[in-house]
Amino acid sequence: MSALIPASQSLPALVTAAGQGAVFAAQEFFYGKIRNPHTRRAYQTAIQQFLDWAGGQGTELSRITPMLVGLYFDRHPGSPATKQQHRAALRHFFDQLVTRHVCLLNPVSTVRLERYQVTEGRTPEITIDEVRQILAALDLTTIAGLRDRALIGFLVYTAARVGAVATLTLGDLYETGGRANVHILEKNGKSREIPLRADLARWILAYREAAQLTGDVTPLFQTLQGGELTGRGLSRVDACRLVKRRMKNAGLSPRLSAHSFRVATITNLLEQGVALEDVQRLAGHADPRTTRLYDRRPQVITRQIVDRIGI
Repeated sequence: MSALIPASQSLPALVTAAGQGAVFAAQEFFYGKIRNPHTRRAYQTAIQQFLDWAGGQGTELSRITPMLVGLYFDRHPGSPATKQQHRAALRHFFDQLVTRHVCLLNPVSTVRLERYQVTEGRTPEITIDEVRQILAALDLTTIAGLRDRALIGFLVYTAARVGAVATLTLGDLYETGGRANVHILEKNGKSREIPLRADLARWILAYREAAQLTGDVTPLFQTLQGGELTGRGLSRVDACRLVKRRMKNAGLSPRLSAHSFRVATITNLLEQGVALEDVQRLAGHADPRTTRLYDRRPQVITRQIVDRIGI
């Protein structure tokens, strides 16, 4: 039987030094409570960095104080957003240690950082003309071109995250009432059903027929080798690289990414007067404030004001 914890993901020295209770609590936290692998890696990095630093100060896990946490963040080289993320990771981690009676109190809960408020997301928006530019550059006589058109179509016309699109199977596509639909499993286990536009449904059908894809568990979007599909589904990283490559081939800015399609779709719907709650539902956001972060309409107002400066 393989080890419970891979050697590459061993626990921090302060945790192992604190005994089996601390080890159990940390393993439960990382591998039992955190199911998203990206969140797990980010939390492991933040917690490892802090505990390595704290260990260098000659302290023990159960003796870490709010003062020590505050001094750590005074020296933290990250941006305000990174500091907030790391503080959140540490707070949740020490909550677990308190629950399992490894620590008496959570030393992070009373530590405050500089105020950081996000009013607009950092992902750049791709324009309608740029999307058309990418699609026009695809060679639709190849499986790669048909596959990539269908994948980009999903990103544009469903506003789904690239990770959710990459992992679709043929079984996720179905028809009800003569209308094509897709079942999408988003992050945090959110399950959503989204109707497909007629043109996107045609793109998917053209790709499926050319690739001769069958079987409900067959990955819809697969890697290629020698111009042929391998049967292995794309990972999120594969899909992001694919989109970046297509953007580069179309001569677009390297700042754009697969997430830029999501920004463009949300902004476009809000520009047309679609209700915020309807756009929020399509995007799969739990909070309308998150949807507003994708709205790039305020940027246009800012440019108009700046352009009127008469200096």
